[in-house]
This record gives sequence, structure tokens and C-alpha cells, in this order.
Amino acid sequence: MVHEAVVMMKLKINGYSFGRMIVGEREFTSDLILHSDGRIQDNWRRSKGHNLLPDDITTVLDVLPEKLVIGTGANGMMKVSEGVLELCNSRCIEVEVCHTADAVTGFNEAVEAGIVVAGCFHLTC
Repeated sequence: MVHEAVVMMKLKINGYSFGRMIVGEREFTSDLILHSDGRIQDNWRRSKGHNLLPDDITTVLDVLPEKLVIGTGANGMMKVSEGVLELCNSRCIEVEVCHTADAVTGFNEAVEAGIVVAGCFHLTC
């Protein structure tokens, strides 16, 4: 009998400044999602601009993370709807919402702790 192991890629954020994030050795200048399976979804757009709604994170749920870290921007301008929190809660996903600089720290700490984590990051305001 052959058993397939699911290997989660360990992404690490190596830098963040307003409008710029470095993941591994790649630089991104648009909002992005770091999926728990190692995929990077750049140029991430939300349907209502600075409001994060459940439909905006459907791809995150393709491979369920244990934790979702949401970076709301350098100044916290992106608002997270109650629907997002309820959706994650219904799937037993822990959610951390904070300014993007703090979200980077939280994401990297989760990776180091071996937690299956995904992250949604607004890179500017």
C-alpha cells in the first residue's frame, strides 16, 4: 500500500515595506495571498476595494489552513467583514487580523511553529 504525504510548503516573508513584500527571494508590489500549500496569488483584488468579504478568500479555502493571518495594510485601511470571521470560524480556522507589518511577524511565527498557515496581505494603506 502506497501512502501519499501532503507536504505543505513553508513560505517565509523576508521583508515588508509600504507597497512591497519579499517572499523567499521574490518581490511583490501588489496585494497577495500566501496559500497554505505554498502557492502565491499576487495582484489579489477584493470585490469591494478596502473591504474583505467571504468571496474574496474562497481560494484560501482550497487547502484549509489551521490559521489565516490577514494584514489590513500599513495603516489598517482594509476592513474585514464579520462574514469572513464567521466563515473561518465555521471551518475551525484561527484568524489573526492586524496591520500588515504585524501580520508578517504573525505569519512567520506560525510558519516557524509548524502551523499550517495562509496569509492575505494588503500592502499599501
